[in-house]
Amino acid sequence: MSLSVAYNTARSSLQASQSQMAVVSRNTSGASDPNYSRKLGVLTTTGGFARVTVLRASDQALLTKMLETTSASATQKALLEGLQKLSQTTIGDPELDQSPAARVGALNSALQQYANAPDSTAMAQAFIKAASNLADSLNQATAAIQAVRLEADGGMAASVTRINDLLAKFEKANQQVVSGTALGADVSDAMDTRDGLIAQLSEEIGITVVPRAGNDIALYTDGGVPLFDRTARPVTFKPTTVFGAGTTGGDVLIDGIRVTGEGALMPLNSGNLVGLAKLRDEVTIDYQAQLDEIARNLIAAFAESDQSGAAQPDMPGIFTFAGATGVPTMPASAGLAGLIKVNDAVDPNKGGSFDKIRDGGVNGADYVYNPAGGANASFSQRLYALADAMTAQRPIAAGLGFGPTASLQNLASLSGSWIENARQSASQSVEYQNTLLGHASEALSNATDVNMDDETALMLQLEKSYSASAKLLSVIDQMLKTLLGIVG
Repeated sequence: MSLSVAYNTARSSLQASQSQMAVVSRNTSGASDPNYSRKLGVLTTTGGFARVTVLRASDQALLTKMLETTSASATQKALLEGLQKLSQTTIGDPELDQSPAARVGALNSALQQYANAPDSTAMAQAFIKAASNLADSLNQATAAIQAVRLEADGGMAASVTRINDLLAKFEKANQQVVSGTALGADVSDAMDTRDGLIAQLSEEIGITVVPRAGNDIALYTDGGVPLFDRTARPVTFKPTTVFGAGTTGGDVLIDGIRVTGEGALMPLNSGNLVGLAKLRDEVTIDYQAQLDEIARNLIAAFAESDQSGAAQPDMPGIFTFAGATGVPTMPASAGLAGLIKVNDAVDPNKGGSFDKIRDGGVNGADYVYNPAGGANASFSQRLYALADAMTAQRPIAAGLGFGPTASLQNLASLSGSWIENARQSASQSVEYQNTLLGHASEALSNATDVNMDDETALMLQLEKSYSASAKLLSVIDQMLKTLLGIVG
């Protein structure tokens, strides 16, 4: 081997070692960055010269799994947060007896005591207080439900804003990768940035990543709607400022295609946005329907019937609602639980009389059960009949999923159990999905993250190679000096 060939070989080896050491240093400095993927300095030989090509550690299958579990976990987390708020505001601490079910039980107890002492003003007053507490709990629960819906709607608006922002950043990062690849530049850092943006997008919306030639990428929702294809597609949503029980929130559209709401042909299946939409449009709507049905049955159980024989329709008695013209029919109108109240006619503080609880007559003389009135203050038949009505099985709306009939107490208890079971189920789902996400993230981390022990060992190996190449260059330099000395 001639000295010139040996010199070129040693010089090429020295440069390759320097390049590989630079890659190791790059990995060491990026080890703390969660979006950083380990860089590989691959050594190739072309025309007798060593060349280092920088590649990036990646695993598409593991990345896909991590994105899926991230979206699923975000869905359940959004649901759980909403259910926890509903549970806290409508059920609360069971020991405080503030839930509708507890209030129904308290009303039944107060009514039984009043029926045993129909001439007692104190018992009548206790009954009115229990009735008012029950009506207030239904009113407050309705307000809490609509507050959760409004908050979920605001969360959807924030999610859409974040998605559009991430897509704009992704478009720039993807262009940098594609153009850099075409020029033969090192685009590994830009690919890290792009993958980090994809991971953030998966928190908000379920996505599918489709790799293309030239390191290009297309993004689709998990329902199949294009989210990014050469350019970012606009995601739009019109938030609602005020929610009532009958309010329908807006839908999310991607490039004009509806992806949330009933009837969406290509709906989203996971992500924070899906969890919020389910909370706003399904969970809270179902819960409101249950409370409305409790209110409807409460009004019906305490309604007054015609005592004159003229077959006039039943009318709201002790419990009524704003604008009432009769006893509400099944299914209950949306928001009835927010409108129910104790009839002013039975509350002395509002110009009424306790006697109308015992004797009837809220709706006039034809609805009086005790014509003798105060002369028959021991009249208790009406009160016992009301107590029986509270425990009687009544038809309830089939859509609730609680069966065809239930008593007031059972209906309230079933509703409370439903929200608590939903909260517990969501909590378990969050734990399960977080466990899956942990495993998926760990697997991807093992495949792509920097291992400092490996990098240290590789650096020591490269330093030895560098020292050997430098030693060889020193020897060649000395030989050349000796040769030139002889020639001279």
